[in-house]
Amino acid sequence: MRKLLRFIVLPTLVGALIIILAFGVLPIPGIQAIAAVSHPNDVFAEVYRDASPSVVAISVRNELGGGNGSGFVIDDAGHIVTNAHVVDEAEEIAVEFFEGGIYRAQLVGLDLASDIAVIKVEAPASQLHPIPFADSADLSVGQTVLAIGSPFRQGWTLTSGIISALDRTIQSLTQFQIGGVIQTDASINPGNSGGPLINLDGDVIGVNAQIISGSRSSSGVGFAIPANLTRRVAEALIQDGEMTYSYIGITGEDVGLSVIETLGLPNDFSGVVVGEVLDDGPAAETDLHEIAEMRTRGDGELVGMRADIITAIDGHSIKGMDDLITYLARHTRPGQVVSLTVHRDGGRIVEIPIELGSR
Repeated sequence: MRKLLRFIVLPTLVGALIIILAFGVLPIPGIQAIAAVSHPNDVFAEVYRDASPSVVAISVRNELGGGNGSGFVIDDAGHIVTNAHVVDEAEEIAVEFFEGGIYRAQLVGLDLASDIAVIKVEAPASQLHPIPFADSADLSVGQTVLAIGSPFRQGWTLTSGIISALDRTIQSLTQFQIGGVIQTDASINPGNSGGPLINLDGDVIGVNAQIISGSRSSSGVGFAIPANLTRRVAEALIQDGEMTYSYIGITGEDVGLSVIETLGLPNDFSGVVVGEVLDDGPAAETDLHEIAEMRTRGDGELVGMRADIITAIDGHSIKGMDDLITYLARHTRPGQVVSLTVHRDGGRIVEIPIELGSR
């Protein structure tokens, strides 16, 4: 091994050579790591080359005039996923492919609660390049991601970034929220809506949907609907024309400092404080209690309280409302019976079974 290493001599690696000859050990893992990241643009270019034929530019005409967005092909039958807000109330939908060709699309179905829609084109097989979904449950913060779409009507634009956070909750096009959302700093602008957020394997991890910005342009805080939810919604829309969601029938909020101090809970205690049990919801048929008997002194400080705090569902810990919404969307169906672990009044633990309704 040492004889072999003496032949690895480059003018720019004299310092490294001295270390090698002194210790007789070449730091192979380090060199491999450097090689793996020395040409990231080559990796990005390869992903873009492979994924772009799957991405489409979408133009719509409606009563307000029209708009544009992005989408991607998911099967050989011509089904395309995009955002519901891109095609909602569209009178005409046109799809343009990366390799050329514009086709009229028909709406298969849309789900305002997840902001996901499926449209379909009658295009030749040579135009249809389905892109696979990744398992969005395996994502991690810091992971490199790429976005392809048509911002400001500029088709097939590639931007890069990382996953900034996971399990975010954003507002849907209904009164309900979308859980399990991916936050990214990859540049997302108007027109990127409905386009794919892709990992370095070229698989879709999410659907670009929203940004936080005062100027309607990218500010490094973008959100994508996770792939697992997208795939589930798309399959339901294709098969049934609609998507149904589980429903508990409560309002609530995360455990805060006032609740912790009033109930004498540990400072790291977390869960969902049940605020209201809705009269027409599944929770109204259970023993779940609303927060009550809140008494305040003149300075507004809470001095007494009764509260049910949901800390787990089917044994899975719940840190807050985001976790509860995400779990219901990912793992449950209407009609399913689940068990809520409830910390009652700062003391005893109770298990409450509930048959989930449909919202």
